[in-house]
Amino acid sequence: MHDLLSIADHMAVAVFAVSGALMASRKQMDIFGFILLGTVTGVGGGSLRDVLLDAPVFWIAAPGYAVTCIVVSAATFFLAHLVQSRFRVILWFDAVGLALFAVLGAGKALSLDAAPIIAVVMGVMSATFGGIIRDVLGGEVPLLLRREIYVTAALMGALVYVVLVELGIDVVLAGGAGFVVGFLIRALALHRGWSLPAYKGRPGRSENELREMGILLEDEEE
Repeated sequence: MHDLLSIADHMAVAVFAVSGALMASRKQMDIFGFILLGTVTGVGGGSLRDVLLDAPVFWIAAPGYAVTCIVVSAATFFLAHLVQSRFRVILWFDAVGLALFAVLGAGKALSLDAAPIIAVVMGVMSATFGGIIRDVLGGEVPLLLRREIYVTAALMGALVYVVLVELGIDVVLAGGAGFVVGFLIRALALHRGWSLPAYKGRPGRSENELREMGILLEDEEE
């Protein structure tokens, strides 16, 4: 079981590292830029999770994660030119990493006896923070701030996992279900252009409406 979680963890880190390195290719960085952007993307979300949970930061306790990021990012430097639409590929790699980290982040929180709601929050943070760092350093508008389904996918993946675990379902099955739900929501949003309704500003109330509500304007009070 521990080996399976370790493999899944390395996969999530590697996938996010690739998305970070592909961002570096779009910005025409050198190989060290690839490694930096890939590494901070790969370990960013998990680092925030561990700091907030007051747990040893996973990649410091197990340097193999950093090695994975470095190797994957360096390899992307030599292979990125083979990809035609790199931004689209970034989005799909990000979708896989999002779903994986949503489940793994929630699982890490539950293993440290965090409350279920906290586990869901940690899953969302783990899944989204690395991508935020990647986009900010790459000079892009973070996916989190765009009108598309992103956080919702991480939230639903983490929520499904936590609920199933709390119901006594085997953690492997629960993890698989959480990953599938999170990835499918994000994948459908990418494929169909789904987005949630955005807030729409409305004009302020008129003076007459304020008077009717018994609210006096400052100049009237004087």
